[in-house]
Order: sequence, then structure tokens, then C-alpha cells
Amino acid sequence: QVQLVESGGGLVQPGGSLRLSCAASRSIFSLYAMGWYRQAPGKQRELVASITSGGSTNYAEPVKGRFTISRDNAKNTVYLQMYGLKPEDTAIYYCNAAVVVGTSGYEYWGQGTQVTVSS
Repeated sequence: QVQLVESGGGLVQPGGSLRLSCAASRSIFSLYAMGWYRQAPGKQRELVASITSGGSTNYAEPVKGRFTISRDNAKNTVYLQMYGLKPEDTAIYYCNAAVVVGTSGYEYWGQGTQVTVSS
């Protein structure tokens, strides 16, 4: 029972930057792997970046070198810092939390925050 709330989206010009935040409601945040996904109209939801409970990160090729995922366990928050934004980055960005307990997996999603890159 983890509630996730995203913030930081908005309208930016190409080449601009944004920092997205995702705040979790539970004190066991540090046990979860966290990820950012995005979905554009007519497209499948895709993984953008992820970070494990141990701090290992992974990025999708289209954002590699431009986006950085990080987490602050004391604040139960994960961030996505985005630089050099392109029109093709326009999408709703969703926060995801996942954990495995024994043979069972648990997954939670936020409501999303809109990122629009346009002149």
C-alpha cells in the first residue's frame, strides 16, 4: 500500500530542463526499486530510467546522457533530472515502485505528470 505522487512537469522549450519528483507515502521506501516511465499519445508506455534499492541505475537509450535518476531515502523521494529536452520527450511521466517479497511481487504507480516540449 504505497501511494506515489509526481510533480515538476510542465511546458518547456526544446533544449530546456525539468526536474520531476516522486514522493512515496511509506517509510519502507528504501526497500523498493524505483522507476520512471512515460507514455505519449498513441504510444506504448516505456521505461525511461530505473534505480534499485542499492543505487544501481539504468537508462533507456533515447535519454542516456541527458536524464539522471536519483533517490533520497530520508525523504522517500525519487527524482528525474532532465536536460536537453526534445519534442519527442513529450509524454505523461509516471513514477513506479516495485518490490519482491518471497515469490510475490508488488508494484505501485503514480497518477503521472505531463511534460510538454514545444516552441
